[in-house]
Amino acid sequence: MQKSITSARLVSLDALRGFDMFWIISGEGLIHEWAKASGNPTANWMSSQLHHSEWNGFTFYDLIFPLFIFIAGISMPYSIGRQLENPKNTPFNILKSLFKRAIILIILGTIVNGLFKWQGYENTRIASVLGRIALSCFFAGLIFLYTNLRTQIILFFSILLGYFLMMKYIPVPDFGAGVLTKEGNLAAYLDRLFLPGKLHRKVYDPEGLLSTLPAICNALLGVFTGHFLRSSTFSKFKKVASMAAVGILLIVLAWLWNPFFPINKILWTSSFVLCSGGFSLLFMAFFYLIIDVLEIKFWIAPFVWIGMNSITIYLAAHGLIDFEATAIYLFGGLISKIEASWQAVALADGIVIVQLGFLYFLYRQKWFLKV
Repeated sequence: MQKSITSARLVSLDALRGFDMFWIISGEGLIHEWAKASGNPTANWMSSQLHHSEWNGFTFYDLIFPLFIFIAGISMPYSIGRQLENPKNTPFNILKSLFKRAIILIILGTIVNGLFKWQGYENTRIASVLGRIALSCFFAGLIFLYTNLRTQIILFFSILLGYFLMMKYIPVPDFGAGVLTKEGNLAAYLDRLFLPGKLHRKVYDPEGLLSTLPAICNALLGVFTGHFLRSSTFSKFKKVASMAAVGILLIVLAWLWNPFFPINKILWTSSFVLCSGGFSLLFMAFFYLIIDVLEIKFWIAPFVWIGMNSITIYLAAHGLIDFEATAIYLFGGLISKIEASWQAVALADGIVIVQLGFLYFLYRQKWFLKV
């Protein structure tokens, strides 16, 4: 017997995507400036969480990227599921669309990295945040289209275990096996050999080739969550409790694995997948509870504006639009009247206002960049 499903749009998913993106478009700058100006202990702690771990470890900022991939995975059972309900849409046709989307994102990623700044191909970084999103979601979509849930779960654990075994037991020339330093790990070695263009950190790239493999599992974890949320077998409160319980379990497993395969975003270790996946589930459970279950929605509009145009604002904030210059033009006179130590905070506020105004305009016009 086939389980019944629901296709209602998850407002919480759009809001969570917007919350996730907010921190990398202007939220982090606002918090950093607030911490500098105030010296407030809470602001200082928040500011410390808005930096990546230097190597091993985990901060909130380390969560932003895998959370976005997780959210993209959740949307697959909804978007692809609806497409498959139409007999005219074959899995192969959908796969072609996924492939096209992946190519577009990879190209956009190289543009963000400076493809058209006339610095030469060898000085252009080909690997990118958008490229990793493209590849991890493409392969997760491929797995979703052509396998059942049982096979997807087997592949999830097989990829995590396989990546661990490769990183621990395949020797790197001049370093040996299992050396998880910036220069001596297998992923960095393969990037130096095969990754075209320049590496982001000279001897390694945080969005390199081999380390993209476990990122597929963040998307697959989202796929599993989307399957679960779309099913009408469980009540909404049971869904919240289940997501929270599994999230906590994954975090515990990550820290148990940590001594043997450290939680490391740059290497995107298997323990990092479990840790980031666990926190992703906790955030999803919280947003789903507040927005879709309790229907407390008065606060979500700005996040929805961001979430429904996430690629647009990412591209705009990373070079297409100078939001800082616009904020100075609009608010510079007012900012100049503020105490000097707080002027940077006021400018950061202005940047947030300009970005949200831009996104609100797009939202009202129903202009959404769909890649």
